[in-house]
Amino acid sequence: MQTIKGTIHCKYNSKFIESVKMMKLYGKLFVFILLLMWSSGVSAQKGSRITTVVIDAGHGGKDPGALGKHSREKDIALAVALKTGHYIEKYLPDVKVIYTRKDDRFVELYKRAEIANKNNADFFISIHCNSNPSPKPYGAETYVMGLHKSNANLNVAMTENAAIMFEDDAGKTYNGFDAKSAESYIRFSLFQGEYLDQSQQLAYDIQRQFHDRVGRNDRGVHQAGFLVLWRTAMPGVLVELGYLSNPTEEKFLMSEQGQVFMASAIYRAFKEYKLNYEKENKVVAMPEKKAGSSSKTNLIYKVQFYTSRRNISLSARRFKGLNEVKVYRQNGLYKYTTGNYSTLDRANQYLEKIKQAGFNDAFVVIFKDGKRISLEEAKRIKNRH
Repeated sequence: MQTIKGTIHCKYNSKFIESVKMMKLYGKLFVFILLLMWSSGVSAQKGSRITTVVIDAGHGGKDPGALGKHSREKDIALAVALKTGHYIEKYLPDVKVIYTRKDDRFVELYKRAEIANKNNADFFISIHCNSNPSPKPYGAETYVMGLHKSNANLNVAMTENAAIMFEDDAGKTYNGFDAKSAESYIRFSLFQGEYLDQSQQLAYDIQRQFHDRVGRNDRGVHQAGFLVLWRTAMPGVLVELGYLSNPTEEKFLMSEQGQVFMASAIYRAFKEYKLNYEKENKVVAMPEKKAGSSSKTNLIYKVQFYTSRRNISLSARRFKGLNEVKVYRQNGLYKYTTGNYSTLDRANQYLEKIKQAGFNDAFVVIFKDGKRISLEEAKRIKNRH
């Protein structure tokens, strides 16, 4: 069986553009329908601790994934997934590790998501390998769920989503979704990035570990429409370890040392993310209100619309002249916000304007006394007033 990875291409046409316009026109209704059709339950990161992670080894069984000259994606993905889980179990004993597969078996994409949702996982990590018709490309990249911003990202999503071709009744299961049709990906343009910030954070951590600790070529963090991430009700990332079509990289990923290095890098990134998340969301006892004290919560709602690993001028052209652009740094990333509101409703109204300006992945963040806080902490503060 020949790999399909790297061989699928798409071209936008007038019909596709017109379809996007229609989808935006009926966006709110379509989102509601999607929630009914696709949601398997709402869960994930409800509290202040990360206690459960699902490790997903891509492909398996009758689906070999990408094929190198001497390797199969499904084998390398499984080896790295098991090693990653082992490190988490050994060094983070408070975290429960759940695998979508622990041997060479085929697991449908929707079932992988079901495993994560039913176990109320806090994070979902899917591990894969890449390929290309040319032997030149090499390096690791990590994806989060979102709308692709280039044909290259769309092609990666298409090849990974094509695993549904091995499933029975895939058309019915995925409501007519065609992994090889660019038009099927229109639905992802309405994706609401509820977990985008958390997913991007771990993705950047993983890429930094790959580059700094393992010396791999850093191909960056990207967004694309992956079915397995879309159907998980929690933050998640899809890691492409490298290119099996590159002889040098294939040799590295086939080796025990290479697999150990890549797995330990993912583990270290997850550990760093977990420690930072729990530190930021630590429950702090609130002092009792004194008689006659003010009932103001002092919560400020802003719209976060951009994230970068380097500091960017607040007047940069890419910000499209937005007003009140501010930046804060969190876990090594620069995060840019706009707006300054005292109520969530007003912030949400402004959020719609920001999305219309082209920042589709924007979302509302909350600050108290100049420090970003979680939605759960904001609710606790409001309930005390």
